[in-house]
Amino acid sequence: MSLGSDHTGRGVRTALFRLRRGGARAVSMPLRGRLALLAATTVALAVAACALACWFLVRAQLLSSLDDSLRDNSVAPGAVVDRVQSGQCTPPDQPAPNPFGATVQVVDPSGGNCVIVGRKLDVADADVRVAERRHGEALHTARASDGTEYRVRTTPVAGTGLAVSVARPMAELQESLRKLALILTLVGGAGVLGAAGAGVALARAGLRPVDRLTGAVEHIARTEDLAVRIPVDGHDEIARLSRSFNAMTEALASSRELQQQLIADAGHELRTPLTSLRTNIDLLVRSEETGRALPEEDRRELLSSVQAQMAELAELIGDLQELSRPQAVPHAAEGEGAGPGGPNAPGGPGGSVAPPRAAVVGLHEVVERAVERARPRGPRLTLTTDLAPWYVRADAAALERSVVNLLDNALKFSPEGGSVHVVLRDGVLTVRDQGPGVPADEIPHVFDRFWRSPSARSLPGSGLGLSIVARTVRQSGGEVRLQRPADGGPGTEAVLRLPGAPTPPPSEPPR
Repeated sequence: MSLGSDHTGRGVRTALFRLRRGGARAVSMPLRGRLALLAATTVALAVAACALACWFLVRAQLLSSLDDSLRDNSVAPGAVVDRVQSGQCTPPDQPAPNPFGATVQVVDPSGGNCVIVGRKLDVADADVRVAERRHGEALHTARASDGTEYRVRTTPVAGTGLAVSVARPMAELQESLRKLALILTLVGGAGVLGAAGAGVALARAGLRPVDRLTGAVEHIARTEDLAVRIPVDGHDEIARLSRSFNAMTEALASSRELQQQLIADAGHELRTPLTSLRTNIDLLVRSEETGRALPEEDRRELLSSVQAQMAELAELIGDLQELSRPQAVPHAAEGEGAGPGGPNAPGGPGGSVAPPRAAVVGLHEVVERAVERARPRGPRLTLTTDLAPWYVRADAAALERSVVNLLDNALKFSPEGGSVHVVLRDGVLTVRDQGPGVPADEIPHVFDRFWRSPSARSLPGSGLGLSIVARTVRQSGGEVRLQRPADGGPGTEAVLRLPGAPTPPPSEPPR
């Protein structure tokens, strides 16, 4: 590589580095500064364009007025020619006095000139062409020996081969243009400064909501305080952003509160079986260490209790895992169609956003499997079913677990020798037990996490079963509730409603 190319390469790299550095400085400028700079630059360009247009327009108008005055103040050609022929030309170094500052000189076709009044001016080609009768008039600007500029009008002298040039100094015109340029510069500069100030003020006012948003974000990042809310004014983009931010912080605060509540409740619920399990294991260990064997019956009871507590822990952990799964966001359907092509049909256009593992399943088949799973848990109870076909879009495993939870709840509270009736009609699943029923003041809490009725705290369970049911049904776009039987009889009815159709869609057979 030659030295010249190496030097050129370094120069290009240096220029690119400076360009990037300048761009980085521009990007690092605050937004309000960039807005003010943009406003000032835009106004400066507009003012400069208007000022230049105004200056050139005034200059053209002044030159036109000066040319008109030269035409109006013509000299007598005969008197000028007589002075030339009599040799009365003014020497170039001795200009004739002229109170009006005008210059009159005679030009011949060879380019020679004879000054009659004023200073000698350079003869232009246009003046010679007029003397040669090639042009009838010439208007141009000439410069005297002292540097003064003149506006010159040259006309031919009839009957001779000469032309007369009449010139007037342009000092007044140039002074007027200088003053105009100064005025335009001052006015334009004031306009640019005013535009910059207005840009700063508008940017400050327009970005005030952004400043509030930035302050709120920085406060949350610094303190993790999600209770901050931004005042929302208007309906512009900033207002939409503020509303979205408030909704986000509200959702985060709710999520954090639910998380903390879940952790606290889980710790509380885990403590009881763990304490009991530890006590029983300590008894067994102490018995082995001391060599004092426990009676066989007591030992069997302890081992049975340990197994039951481990099963309870396993069930509780499984429930917690189920609750920790990500939730799908349901959307309300726009219609109430129940047919295969209606908005609530599985796979139809309406309905809800199904869970990630959703598919078209037969709810009646899911209920049948759940009944078979739950039947051994109530060997002294009667389980009756009346199921009509109904197809829904849901997570089959989660839906079956939810139905099992409803059946477990009904079996748990039904008296020995009682019955549990399961009916499915038009997408409405009803599970009715013959237990004591749920008091009216407790019904709003039955689907809360870890909530247990005071009368049920002595029974096995974690208080998560119905909350899992509510979560699964909500993900599938349905609803679930507990109520007293409509006929006024004993027990409680669990009513689960899911959108679907009595037949599956042809394009997607059930799984």
